[in-house]
Amino acid sequence: MFKKILKSYDYTLLAVVVLLCIFGLVMVYSSSMVMAVQYYGQSSDFFYEKQKTNLMISAFVLIVVALFPYKALMSNKILVPMVFLSIIGLSGLFIIGTVAGNALSWFEVGTRSLQPAEFVKLSVIIYLAAVYAKKQPYINEFNRGVAPPLAYLILVCMLIAVQPDFGTAAIIFLIAATIIFASGMNYKNIFKLGLIGLSILVPIVLLLREKIFSEKRLGRFEAFIDPFGSEHGYQLSNSFISLGMGGLKGLGLGESVQKLGYLPEVHTDFIMAVIAEELGIFGVSFVLLGLGYIVLRGYYIGMKCKDPFGSLLAIGISSMIGIQAFINLAGISGVIPLTGVTLPFISYGGSSLLQMSIAIGVLLNVSMFVKYEEKYKHKAENPVPESAPLYSSGASIGRK
Repeated sequence: MFKKILKSYDYTLLAVVVLLCIFGLVMVYSSSMVMAVQYYGQSSDFFYEKQKTNLMISAFVLIVVALFPYKALMSNKILVPMVFLSIIGLSGLFIIGTVAGNALSWFEVGTRSLQPAEFVKLSVIIYLAAVYAKKQPYINEFNRGVAPPLAYLILVCMLIAVQPDFGTAAIIFLIAATIIFASGMNYKNIFKLGLIGLSILVPIVLLLREKIFSEKRLGRFEAFIDPFGSEHGYQLSNSFISLGMGGLKGLGLGESVQKLGYLPEVHTDFIMAVIAEELGIFGVSFVLLGLGYIVLRGYYIGMKCKDPFGSLLAIGISSMIGIQAFINLAGISGVIPLTGVTLPFISYGGSSLLQMSIAIGVLLNVSMFVKYEEKYKHKAENPVPESAPLYSSGASIGRK
């Protein structure tokens, strides 16, 4: 039985994730080695060593989660503590949290930092997928099947927005929107949800207008409109230079000029700019194809899964990876204003990598159940007669 389960895992998906993580580790070293010495007074491999530790921890967690039956996540014994812990974690930031990047988003744990909002992304996916899967028999009854789960979503988005971290709040909102669209509810209820969302969003914007429309955030819009002419366009203009210098083959691994103090946050938000500069189109294509495969494979798993909970989990996780990757890449290339979002599996960051590893572990488990049921249930339902020869004499199946 255990051997059959192991054979059913999606090893191609796992291999792509592993390759991206290893590639990301190399690029974290390349992009951060100068900054680690000049700005932090550490050895050149400081961030590399920390990310390597993050990667080993995340790999262990991924394996454990991949072996854990995803259907157990529907249990109230898991859902209820998960919801309360996420709310307590976000609320606790206002008491013992640490400011980084102008947002109160971090807990200091020894020499490391933990960002609760990263794990809330996955918490929202699991919660909404479980609740809407259970409510399938009456999914189109607005008061009973549609509205109740949104209280949790609104609360966590508000707690993240007031940190203020509008980028993460927007990502969680968009992830939730994909799960809602995929849940099977009709367009009438989706339209109602949109109106309710606007009625909640407008008062929040008015209440937090000083934080939302602060000089720094308005500066990001100025930089978006005119990066080379705005005094706030330093990051984006240097990102453009870095993206343009690589060409087809790049300057060579470790040869980036922009990482020498011109481009800030090179190992986190702007790591793709360094990849483009050092490895050119080939390096960028490797990352895009890898992330694209993970997202599309996740959607495929969601469509093949007959269990509503597993299907919504796969769609939610794939959407999270796709949305976050798009926001990061669109920000550094000037398609949208910068938001300070990391690139999945590539950027430096323990919380992001650990959360993504848990998500991939869940996705692998859903995929395993889909493949296992398809393969072995089909054999059980269509047994080969004992009298049938080992090899078909005519070998004419499908040729008639």
